[in-house]
Amino acid sequence: MNTALRHSRERGNPGIKSNPWIPASAGMTSQARSRLVVVDIIAYVVLAFSIGLATAVSLAGVVLLLAQEAQAAEFVPMQPAQAQQGTLLLKAKGETLAVPAVATDAEIRVSGIVARAVVKQTYRNPYDAWFEGIYVFPLPENAAVDHLRMKIGERVIEGDIKERQAARAQYEQAKSSGQRAALVEQERPNMFTTSVANIPPHGEITVEIEYQQTLRFDAQGYSLRFPMVVGPRYIPGTPTEGRGHGWAPNTDQVPDAAHITPPVLHPDQHAPSNPVRLKVVLDAGVPLARVDSTYHPITQRETEGGGRIVELAAGEVPANKDFELKWTPVASHAPSAALFTEQSGDKHYALLMVMPPAKEVAAARLPREVIFVIDTSGSMSGSSIAQAKEALALAVSRLDERDSFNVIEFNSYAKALYPDARPASVAHRNNAVSWVRRLQAQGGTEMALALNLALNGRENPGRVRQVIFLTDGAVGNEDGLFKLIQDKLGDSRLFTVGIGSAPNSHFMMKAAQSGRGTFIYIGKIEEVKEKMGALFTKLESPVLKGIEIAWPDGSHAETWPQRVPDLYLGEPIVVSAALDKLEGDLRITGLRGEVHERPWQATLPLDEARTGRGMGVLWARAKIASLVDSLRDGAKEDEVREAVVNVALVHHLVSKYTSLIAVDKTPVRPVDATLKSGAVPTNLPEGWEFEKVFGELPQGATDSRWNLLVGFLALLLAGGLFRTSRRTPIAFGRG
Repeated sequence: MNTALRHSRERGNPGIKSNPWIPASAGMTSQARSRLVVVDIIAYVVLAFSIGLATAVSLAGVVLLLAQEAQAAEFVPMQPAQAQQGTLLLKAKGETLAVPAVATDAEIRVSGIVARAVVKQTYRNPYDAWFEGIYVFPLPENAAVDHLRMKIGERVIEGDIKERQAARAQYEQAKSSGQRAALVEQERPNMFTTSVANIPPHGEITVEIEYQQTLRFDAQGYSLRFPMVVGPRYIPGTPTEGRGHGWAPNTDQVPDAAHITPPVLHPDQHAPSNPVRLKVVLDAGVPLARVDSTYHPITQRETEGGGRIVELAAGEVPANKDFELKWTPVASHAPSAALFTEQSGDKHYALLMVMPPAKEVAAARLPREVIFVIDTSGSMSGSSIAQAKEALALAVSRLDERDSFNVIEFNSYAKALYPDARPASVAHRNNAVSWVRRLQAQGGTEMALALNLALNGRENPGRVRQVIFLTDGAVGNEDGLFKLIQDKLGDSRLFTVGIGSAPNSHFMMKAAQSGRGTFIYIGKIEEVKEKMGALFTKLESPVLKGIEIAWPDGSHAETWPQRVPDLYLGEPIVVSAALDKLEGDLRITGLRGEVHERPWQATLPLDEARTGRGMGVLWARAKIASLVDSLRDGAKEDEVREAVVNVALVHHLVSKYTSLIAVDKTPVRPVDATLKSGAVPTNLPEGWEFEKVFGELPQGATDSRWNLLVGFLALLLAGGLFRTSRRTPIAFGRG
């Protein structure tokens, strides 16, 4: 107790009551009060430091809590005495398990505008126990997967197509019965899971998948993209019941999150895994000016028929970035139209590609409002953010002073450079470029916030409004984002720029399609100038819209897509059709221009079509995609499921509601032998930074844990205020 206060009490001073809340400075001399002020200041500093230290320590504990799920998917090296070729250990639920390794061998045969691929996945089990391997892998976003074979030595078991739940039930029964089995399921149009049960100790099983796809063609020529790795996805929402082999739990926004988040190897702790061998047999059907591989060194040799065989120069490469092959026809042989047909029973299937007219100078040009959106989330760290900033700076600098623009960045939040679009003056452009150069990659991928900010849902008479979205698309809630784009687009156009070594091609293509725009990919910094230049050439060219396709009378054509989207310079019309007969002429019409719309048309005789293979599969794939898209328009899921299953079963296709299953009828695992299960780890895409993806807040489905964090900090603050209040005068007694 303060000495002066004690002496006053002893004297019975009536001016001071015996109250423990009376400040110690009451009744003191000014000198004593000054000394006490100094003591109080020091005490407050010590208190503040103590609260800060406690908060930091507690926050670190909460961070560890938040990081627990990501760490649960971490792999650790084996001890030298345990090491075997290709073995990895998975730490989960207090137990250390080995998982089988996967080697992929792909052969892709290109014929004109169609590619047919055979992908062999060999699952090797170097462990002493029986194993189930689960492998999440990517395929092209328009892949039509129609065959599965399981190979065990010289034996081959062909897969059957079944409804997804029935196929899964058959697989689980085979797994528990000790039978070797393989199951291929679609998680997204560009993401699949292969499950392989009862791989014997030190044995292997090969799973062979076949798919077909149409190739992309634009003003630069043809391109074939073979994705090799599924990048970690941002998982928003509140966790729900149910877990799988993924590092993220299911959430209310991504109900299958556990199925699309395979464990990821830390590149600083593990050498890249899952080697890939790749061979492309190229029969373009026309003389070629050049053939290039964008991201991998290749070897190529000509075949007797004038085609080429392309292979990876290294023989095999780790599955950590997409492979892209591009070829350019000799100028005089560039196609203006292509029609391939196939007959199956009494039905004719057709695949149509027609190039719109070449660029012409527009007589008048409407002013543009261009909204640039750049993804600065953790998955964009490393080379991706450098590519995105370079691309965005180039795009801003190319704006015309008659235009207006704004720039939006997003990660865990979204922020615009200006409150609204500003004139593209030199000063505004220079300010924007400086702002963009300072951006850093961190946090989550709350893409919905950015789309809400960029899309105003309004009509913009007298102005062309274009939104350019630069992102790797590493999200798990694609369907919700597509619905948001559809609802808020208005008369804007959305153009997507896929950034990095493994962009989410499904999101890029479908977002641009929903936004009546187009998309490009930028995989390395050297491509920025060329590809952004090509994009701006499209943006500045008159659009071809109001496109209609008139099939001959009596053909009873069923075409997909039913409504052809707007087209830009170098973007062909690609339509799949089922016809009763191939007679007469096909006529395509549309309107060109922005201010003065001018009619355009093209005619193509059906009897000049080339015979192709797999046109029926491509038609079925396009129909299934359109049926699934109708869910966003309010179609009933039961009706859509039934329609998709019917088409998929007839054409033997994997879809959202159907899977391929292959089962060896002979049980091989002894009834008393334990079956272990492990998700095959994937590599982190080249150029990504592991800590930026898994080591920061927020990372995916953290809503409830953020509530915990906020509540915890509130308790700390309340405790600090309470402690401080005990040193604050709250009662003064006077006699």
